[in-house]
Amino acid sequence: MRVALLGPIAWRTPPLHYGPWELITSLLAEGLTARGIDVTLFATLDSVTKATLDGVSPTGYEESADLDGRVWEALHVSHALARSGEFDLVHNHLDWLPLAFSQHCAAPLVTTIHGFSGSNILPAYRHARSHYVSISDADRSPDLTYAGTVYHGIDLADFAAGAGGDDLIAFGRIHPDKGTDLAIEIARRAGRRLIICGIVQDAEFFARDVEPHIDGDRVVYLGSVGPAERVRILGSGAALLHPIRFAEPFGLSVVEAMVCGTPVIAYRKGSMPEVVDEGVTGRLVSDVDEAAAAVAAIDSFDRLACAARARQRFSSERMVDDYLAIYRKIVS
Repeated sequence: MRVALLGPIAWRTPPLHYGPWELITSLLAEGLTARGIDVTLFATLDSVTKATLDGVSPTGYEESADLDGRVWEALHVSHALARSGEFDLVHNHLDWLPLAFSQHCAAPLVTTIHGFSGSNILPAYRHARSHYVSISDADRSPDLTYAGTVYHGIDLADFAAGAGGDDLIAFGRIHPDKGTDLAIEIARRAGRRLIICGIVQDAEFFARDVEPHIDGDRVVYLGSVGPAERVRILGSGAALLHPIRFAEPFGLSVVEAMVCGTPVIAYRKGSMPEVVDEGVTGRLVSDVDEAAAAVAAIDSFDRLACAARARQRFSSERMVDDYLAIYRKIVS
C-alpha cells in the first residue's frame, strides 16, 4: 500500500516544542513505515522522518516571520494533490483547506479532524469528498459521517513513570480555553505550587490573567519546553490540572501526564470522560471548588496503576493499528 500523509506545516514534523498535529502525523508516519507501508510524508522540508519526505515549505510558518501561512499552506496542498494519483490513499491532517480541493484528489482521501476551529468551517467538510476520522466521539459533528474514531497515541518509549512530588502542573497553550487562570486559582486554594508550561497563544489573556500571578515561587512559568524536559516535568507533578472552558477534542498533554504516572484533574468537558478513567488515571470535576477538593485527595492515587492504564490505552502502536484497519477497509 502506498500512503501519502498530508501533514500540517505550522511547525516542523516532529515539532521541536509545540505542535500536536505535527506530532501525531510524525508518529503515524514512523509507525506505518516500520510496518512496511510505503509512506510519503508531505511536510516542511526540515522535517525528520524515515518515510519519504516531500514538500515545498522550507520550515514551519510559525517558526519564520518570512513565511505567510496562508500562502505556503495553499502551495503545500497544491503540491501534494498534484501527486495524489501516485498513491492508494491520501491521509489529510491539515484541517479544512485540502477539502476545498478534494475533487482534485486522484486517490481516496481520509481526513483526521483534529478539532473544529468553529462551525464556520463546516461547509468545507459537508461538501468534500473525503472519509472522516474523529479523535474522540465527543468531537463528532452530527452533520458528518465517520469512518471511525481513533484516539491519539504516543511513543511510550519516550515516557517513563516519574516519582511525583507536591507541585501541580498546567501544560498546554496559554489561552482562556485551556483555563490557565483557573489552574492558578485551583493551586492557590489547594495550597500548592503551580508549574505552567506552554506557548502564549493569547497575549492579552496572558498579560491580564496569568502574568501578574507569576512570582517564580508559588507560580512558575517555564515557557514552551522540549520533549526531554516535558517528560521530567510531567513525571514530577502531583497532578496535571486541565480546567478547560471548551469541549476539548482530545487532550494530548493529559495522556502524556497519565503515562508518566501523574493523575489528571480535568473539567468534565468534551473528550475528558473518554480519556480519563475516573479514579484510576484522574478525577473529573465541574468547577474550581471540586478541583481543589480533588487535589487534596490526589496523593492517594496509585501512580503505577495510572501509568499502566494509560500505556494500555494510548500507545502509538495501537493508533497505527486503528488507522491501518480504516485504510484497508477504504482501499478494498
